Amino acid sequence: MERHFLVIGATGKTGRHTTELLLRRGHRVRALVRGLDARAERLAALGADVVEGDVLDLDSLARATKGIDALYFTYPIRPGLLDATANVAQAAEENDVRAIVNMSQVSARRHTASNAARQHWVAERVLDRSPVSVTHIRPTFFAQWLIDNWADGTGELRLPFADGRHAPIAESDQAKVIAAILEDPAPHAGQIYPLYGAEELDHHQIAEKMSKALGRDVTYVPIELDEFAAIMRGRGAPDHLIQHLLAVAVDYRNGVFAGTNDLVKTIGGSDPLDVEGFIARNRAAFGLPTT
Repeated sequence: MERHFLVIGATGKTGRHTTELLLRRGHRVRALVRGLDARAERLAALGADVVEGDVLDLDSLARATKGIDALYFTYPIRPGLLDATANVAQAAEENDVRAIVNMSQVSARRHTASNAARQHWVAERVLDRSPVSVTHIRPTFFAQWLIDNWADGTGELRLPFADGRHAPIAESDQAKVIAAILEDPAPHAGQIYPLYGAEELDHHQIAEKMSKALGRDVTYVPIELDEFAAIMRGRGAPDHLIQHLLAVAVDYRNGVFAGTNDLVKTIGGSDPLDVEGFIARNRAAFGLPTT
């Protein structure tokens, strides 16, 4: 049955995959974007109803939610999350949106050193007070992290994670879960779902798998927090993001990001990609030939 969905942050990592998947399944999708760039044009070419707006502007969000059955809400790691969340809750209630899928994070909790992770926990509680059905997803580190840390081309993963472990999860796998909940939200109302990739690994093992998939040596180099902060500043990362990453690096060392489950398969309908599969799906991003 055709439904009308809103994807907030539709040109972002999970938003793009969710928009494309819902369109392929024959649904109408309104894609909320902050600007009409090439990414937005691509979604429009696929059939999305692309609209400009800002979750920090309640009026534009209220217009975007008119006629919508359910929506996906994701917000980047930057200031403004709680204002954005309150606006989403208000606009959804005003326009009788039936369900919200909310992107949180695995480290979200009341007592955490990360400002962003604590704000995600509070945002969950704000949405829980809404009359709209809400499902929270809490993914571990995205597999996109492998691309981001490959971009310097050194063949080294210089990260402050010691021997901690996680199961990298692809954005496309998260989109399968998000789309499935949007299509049938009732069984998932009020749930908090931690999401994981195919296999829990430490970064030495991740580097080994990357080496095999890429055909060149990749080495994990454990570093301390101050060196990682300097690397992030060198990349132009804002203070809010750096504070979050330093705090969750400690969480990571303490096992907060570890774990596995079968939710990607049981909700999303297929096994999640492993590291090699993720690289094969994203060959161009890793500088590999695509044919």
